[in-house]
Amino acid sequence: MPTVAPLDIEGHVLTATFLGDIPVFAAASGSIHRLDGGEKVIQAHQGLLACVKDPATQTLVSGGEDGKVLRISHDGSVIELANVPRKWISVVAAGPQGAVAYAVGKTAYVRLADGTVKEFTEDRTIEALDFAPKGLRVAAARYNGVTLHWIGTTGAPVDLEWKGAHTGVTFSPDGRFVVTTMQESALHGWKLDSKSADTRHMRMTGYPAKVKSLSWSVKGKWLASSGAPAAIVWPFAGKDGPMGKAPLELGTRANIMVTQVSFHPAEEVLAIGYIDGMILAVRIADGKEALLRRPGKGAITSMGWSATGKLLAYASEAGDCGVIDISA
Repeated sequence: MPTVAPLDIEGHVLTATFLGDIPVFAAASGSIHRLDGGEKVIQAHQGLLACVKDPATQTLVSGGEDGKVLRISHDGSVIELANVPRKWISVVAAGPQGAVAYAVGKTAYVRLADGTVKEFTEDRTIEALDFAPKGLRVAAARYNGVTLHWIGTTGAPVDLEWKGAHTGVTFSPDGRFVVTTMQESALHGWKLDSKSADTRHMRMTGYPAKVKSLSWSVKGKWLASSGAPAAIVWPFAGKDGPMGKAPLELGTRANIMVTQVSFHPAEEVLAIGYIDGMILAVRIADGKEALLRRPGKGAITSMGWSATGKLLAYASEAGDCGVIDISA
């Protein structure tokens, strides 16, 4: 049985991850907790709204109720990237070459490593941002679709239209697909290299609840999602992605909803977190399950693997956090 080192943090915790080999937890209160020779805490924001890991620099990029966008390092040092007085920053993304994106209302800002800031304005409020894996390109999710912007060139933006509210967005690791989470308990996808407009849409429906967590497998063959009493895992290995294919359903538990999914960094193994605090690991190849954590206090809100894939950090809405050693 894997060993669990628990950590109690007051209130809702948004993000659990590793910066280098240091487990880091970001709480809604704005405090950042690091397990680095004991628990160390810094107060980064007056209220944290968004927090993502930048794998390239092994830092956190965060946005808060204080209008600040910060870059937080594994040693607890903080760099202020932007400050928008009297605005809440609830949308952030980390990109290649040290680029960071954030949104305020209908405007997305991309800050490059040299401090240059580019602005892109949409007709509707921007709900989510993501960077393409290669080339400086950003996707902005909004009502009725997604807009793709090239940052370093004057190329025209590309509008990917689909009616409804798009609340999250992700590029596939190979950059061929863009997938959004929707308000109506569905995913929608577009194939970017398609020559035919007829085949570019992918509708992924049938979820009983809204999808709040997505995770790509290490080579992008699979996209796992929450929003059901199992992890719904769509196949993206073929040239047309999941079109016409059924998803895998992993870690099925009667009526207990999956709230978080996180693929292992090296193997096709998926960590699945549930509304009751339980965490399972499931191997794609044969569906074999391993219990990583028994039910606890609060729904799982975040999970993040160490670079080696031997440790898994997790967090819950009740501040019930910890690190699981799966090599034990």
